[in-house]
Amino acid sequence: MRTSRLLACCPVCGTGSRRVHSRYLRKLGDLPWEGIPVAIQLRTRKFFCDDELCRRHIFTEPLSSTVPRYGRRTLRSVEALDWMTLVLGGQAGARLARKLGLLVTGSTLLRQLRHRAQCKPLAAPRVLGIDDWAWRKGHRYGTILCDLENRRVIDLLPDREAATVSAWLVQHPGSEIVSRDRGGIYAQAARAAAPGAIQVADRWHLLRNLSEALKNALSPHHRLLAQAARSGTSEAPAVVAAAQPSVPPWELRAQQRNRERRFSRYEEVRRLGQTGASHASIARQLDLDHRTVCKFLRAGTFPEAQRSPRSGIVDPYADYLDQRLEQGHRNVSKLWRELREQGFTGQLNIVRRWLRCRRGYYPTSTAAAPRKAAPRISVRQIVWHILKETPAAQVYLQQIYQASPQISAISNLAMEFFRLIRQRDLPALTPWFEAAKTTALAGFASHLARDREAVEAALMLLFSLFQVEGQVHGLKLVKRQMYGRAGFDLLRLRVLQSA
Repeated sequence: MRTSRLLACCPVCGTGSRRVHSRYLRKLGDLPWEGIPVAIQLRTRKFFCDDELCRRHIFTEPLSSTVPRYGRRTLRSVEALDWMTLVLGGQAGARLARKLGLLVTGSTLLRQLRHRAQCKPLAAPRVLGIDDWAWRKGHRYGTILCDLENRRVIDLLPDREAATVSAWLVQHPGSEIVSRDRGGIYAQAARAAAPGAIQVADRWHLLRNLSEALKNALSPHHRLLAQAARSGTSEAPAVVAAAQPSVPPWELRAQQRNRERRFSRYEEVRRLGQTGASHASIARQLDLDHRTVCKFLRAGTFPEAQRSPRSGIVDPYADYLDQRLEQGHRNVSKLWRELREQGFTGQLNIVRRWLRCRRGYYPTSTAAAPRKAAPRISVRQIVWHILKETPAAQVYLQQIYQASPQISAISNLAMEFFRLIRQRDLPALTPWFEAAKTTALAGFASHLARDREAVEAALMLLFSLFQVEGQVHGLKLVKRQMYGRAGFDLLRLRVLQSA
């Protein structure tokens, strides 16, 4: 192929020229034709620049709509390869390209993607959302920055240190509103690098902090909560009154061993805590998570493990099986065939395991009525019932409130804060702070008071981190597609270029 226009414009001064200096041959890769790889032999011309003041005396004829400058592929071929790289990555994109008739290597795709990213400038948005994302959960985290107005990712940072975020904000000034979580790292960075920006605390994180504070306030009263559940079994919520199936003896022995090992760790944590050691040092010394250390030190007594029963495909047929067991039928195969006639789709072993764990299957006497297990409820479930005001749990909660006025006051304060955040009732915030000073939520209130301006902005403005959480979800998908074979630079390029 060759060009046919009579006039070419100088790329420096823009002067048109008709005088041809010379010609040379360019080889360009193009999209395949019916799966056949295509190479274009393009005869390109060079022209003299007629402007005597121009520093470019000879220039190559520009073909901006066909091939980039110094490019060896057509623009449409480059665009197709870019999208393959963004979606699949280097090696996977190269394998797909070869199947489609585009002969390219993974290194070429990554180099092309990096070159494209260098040409795209970054600008700070007016409303900036900052949150962390887990490169390896519990060990290594990064920072994601999003434009909340245009709903796109602005940049990724390799860690969540305050110095790194501050340096980015200094290099990209102009953000007027910064939406962040309740952590102090991003608040410190925003105050240092963007003091004029309005900081907005995320409302979901405020409610999450409230639920954790309420759980910590109710944990010392776990005996009272369990007594109320046992005394009012019929009035307790559905999650409390669920029957606990008995377990086989070998599972009981395993649970007892696990409890003894957990109790010994609890005693060791309490002993080290009395010596004045920090939570982090105790966690390192005993090889425990710091949250487990905090829970053990905060608990008044040993916190028993709460196990909630899981429903299975045999549960809808529990009444029928209980009836057959009371009648003395113990043949598992026969019971399974009867269930199959009723529409059961599971296998024989599922029914056998269910019957082994079922109360009343091991005793030889069929006349004795099964003993009702004591109901259990965790503190986290109680927090859920309090904040959501579950109708089925109101009788159970009223029993707790009557037994402990302290729990009643704490619950009323928690429900009031939950309401004012959901309804964004700013005038009710100050009275809530005053009422919480003398309760078990005083620590939670003092932490909020240090960040009161951001909390008030969360009640006045609509911005939140829900968009950022969605972007983090997409980032995780890209990260897992890479199978751990690439570093942070490629992850950042793929996320930014696909935004």
